[in-house]
Amino acid sequence: MPQYNSTELIAEYKRAYSVPDETEITEQMILAHWKLERQLARELLESTPENRWQVFEQCYTRFYSELEWILRLLGHKKANLPSEKYKIWLEIIGPPPQKIFEIGSGKGEMIAYFAECGFDCRGSEITRERGKKHFPVSYPNLSWGFSDGVHLDRFELPGTYNVVVSDQVIEHLHPEDLGEHFQGVYSILLDGGRYIFRTPHCYTGPHDMTRFFKYDKSQCFHLKEYTYQELTEMLKNIGFSCECVSPVRFQELLSSIGIEKHGWIMLNLMLIYERVLSVIPKHSLRRSFAARLKRFFFFRDSIFLVAKK
Repeated sequence: MPQYNSTELIAEYKRAYSVPDETEITEQMILAHWKLERQLARELLESTPENRWQVFEQCYTRFYSELEWILRLLGHKKANLPSEKYKIWLEIIGPPPQKIFEIGSGKGEMIAYFAECGFDCRGSEITRERGKKHFPVSYPNLSWGFSDGVHLDRFELPGTYNVVVSDQVIEHLHPEDLGEHFQGVYSILLDGGRYIFRTPHCYTGPHDMTRFFKYDKSQCFHLKEYTYQELTEMLKNIGFSCECVSPVRFQELLSSIGIEKHGWIMLNLMLIYERVLSVIPKHSLRRSFAARLKRFFFFRDSIFLVAKK
């Protein structure tokens, strides 16, 4: 394992997982997290299509059971209000009434906020360690379910939802299942429905706790991080049309010169940047160049796409 500075490791871990500064996190806790997540990630990757959901549920249940402090301590630093965090999502979704399905709801903050805003909502998880269990408020227009996150049409009626959303989820799926995941989303959407999702970009990663130990490739629960090229090709093969969610300043820049197709232009700009970055053979150097693009030319750590049926 690469060398690391204990004090810096703890500080970086707290920043990454939104742990309040006053909360005690020890080096031993972080190393226990690292060891278990790496072990379970290998088990997930070695799973077969026949036993995958069972393995995923067992692994995540074991993870949250053995590291019981994860849900208790991580993600509790004071953050932006939901109205600020999910503002751009609502701008894309538009006004209610619409039916929204979330894949991988976690603690349920986003889907519950959409319910507060008047949408007909359903959250889902693959393990009972998360989801409804950790959201104490009940809404009449919010229901909860379980699925394998892939074959969604086995758990939800086809042609049911106007919008499907996921935030930092598809990188946790087995890479072999991504095509079926997109096909499942396509099946449960109404005609004209949209899949809005965000996932880490591989050129600025890895973005899981692998980053703390300076590996170039993820060793943990981000089983695969993607590029715009990989995702849009797969989505288009299924039948989706794609555009990128653009930063506000980019939208304003294009609007000021009379151009409104900012999502399509942004996506093609990202594809051009990727082609340039792909010729850089060393990952650390590619990541450095991506950071510069992120600073000056709107490149971001996460891919944020809208796929329309």
